[in-house]
Amino acid sequence: MITDLLELQAGVRPDAPFLITAGGEKSYGESLRAVRQFADLLRQSGVKAGDHVALLADNGTPYVIALLGISWLGAVPVALNNELIADGLRYSLTQSDSKFIIADTRWTNEKLPYLTGDLTKLPLILLEDEEVFFGQIASRDLAEKSCCAGSAPCTILYTSGTTGLPKGVVNSHDCYEAVGRDTVDILRLDADDRIMVFLPLFHTNPQMYALMSALTVGASLILLKRFSATSFFDDARRFRATGVTFVGTVLSILVQRHPQPQRDHGLRFAIGGGSPPDIWEAVHRRFGFLIHEVYGMTEIGGWVSCNSARAYRLGSCGLVRPSMDVRIFDERDRELPVGCAGEIVVRPSEPNVILNGYYNKPEELVRSSRNFWFHTGDRGYFDADGFLYFVGRSKELIRRGGEMISPVEIETKLRNMDGVADCAVVGVDDDVMGEEIKVAIVVRHPVEPETVVEFLRQFLPRNQVPRYIEFLDKIPKTETEKIQRHKLRYLAENVSDMTARPAN
Repeated sequence: MITDLLELQAGVRPDAPFLITAGGEKSYGESLRAVRQFADLLRQSGVKAGDHVALLADNGTPYVIALLGISWLGAVPVALNNELIADGLRYSLTQSDSKFIIADTRWTNEKLPYLTGDLTKLPLILLEDEEVFFGQIASRDLAEKSCCAGSAPCTILYTSGTTGLPKGVVNSHDCYEAVGRDTVDILRLDADDRIMVFLPLFHTNPQMYALMSALTVGASLILLKRFSATSFFDDARRFRATGVTFVGTVLSILVQRHPQPQRDHGLRFAIGGGSPPDIWEAVHRRFGFLIHEVYGMTEIGGWVSCNSARAYRLGSCGLVRPSMDVRIFDERDRELPVGCAGEIVVRPSEPNVILNGYYNKPEELVRSSRNFWFHTGDRGYFDADGFLYFVGRSKELIRRGGEMISPVEIETKLRNMDGVADCAVVGVDDDVMGEEIKVAIVVRHPVEPETVVEFLRQFLPRNQVPRYIEFLDKIPKTETEKIQRHKLRYLAENVSDMTARPAN
């Protein structure tokens, strides 16, 4: 169980800092005591081993204590996106068979009214702010731990659901412990490391890359409410961070926000996915820390390949974990040779290192596990040295005139254009070409559509130059900075069709 690691570190280094926020620090010893006290509160509230407990709260020490407290009793945390509302919230609570809700005051004030019917009868356990929270549990007993097998469910995490209804991914305690060990190994972490977390804690990235690696080696977690490019380096200096986890466009935003070198900090690594190679180089050159790009997803043990301190190749997603077997398949599930792009498929070579299944959706697991390989829906290829390269999501790739086009490639170029603050590229249906390319752009100052096209023509082949341009105030994204492309696949009056505009 993952709580065994907390016990181990509390026994070896009880006074070492574990959880760090603007409100102060909690040592491993203090955190273990709080976990057991909160578990007693849960037990008195009726939570039993095997129960599913929904957790809806902002980042902070109470969140981590609650997550581990649920596990301490042998129950299963259902870590939900705390920005869910209406049908999305009701669906996740119902589909997960959650019997209890643990939520902070912001959630109860803003989201509780969305519950209807039987969901309003679910017992609610309130997470107050840090000071009040620890005061409330201070006098409680220390609950005894309910042990369970390593293969037992550790969490249920819901996929983003950008297409169709979300799926609850069930991962085991063994899976969490394995990714913690492997993350420590590739980053060469030790007990003196301090990992800064600003991504929402309901997400795989901070849970597996940060929390589990910290528990494995006895390092510290710095918990921030959210990502801020403006205060990023101030926070790193203030809390003496040695590393961060990232996802999506976070690093691109940092490069845009900080054009001058920033090296008076202790950061040496950032681990995550979705950073273009030019951003890697800019981060390393300007800020001095190394990007450890991974390929991973919730279903396949958090990550299956990563650029490590020992084996590193710009532009790649690194070498595959020893516990994973990864191949590249064509559309008929036949393996492709080195250098050929196809679907990335995964099979574990050790037990319990990828998902147990999709909760209450066995047909989805069968569909994803065709021919006994987990089909990721992602495209990539291997080079001759075994480094994996991510090309894009199969469902995100644009098929124009029979050619497959990666939106990431166009976005990477466009972010270098003067005046562009953010952008996203999608395919929209076209009767002739199959799909045409649309670009949505957030600008810092007025930019003409023709200027965008002329800029991209300098870097892209003709078939990758967009036909449609739209200017927006904000690119729709998830809380973890993933672009919600499905929300941009439309044409409207404010979308400029560049083929219909007169030539200069």
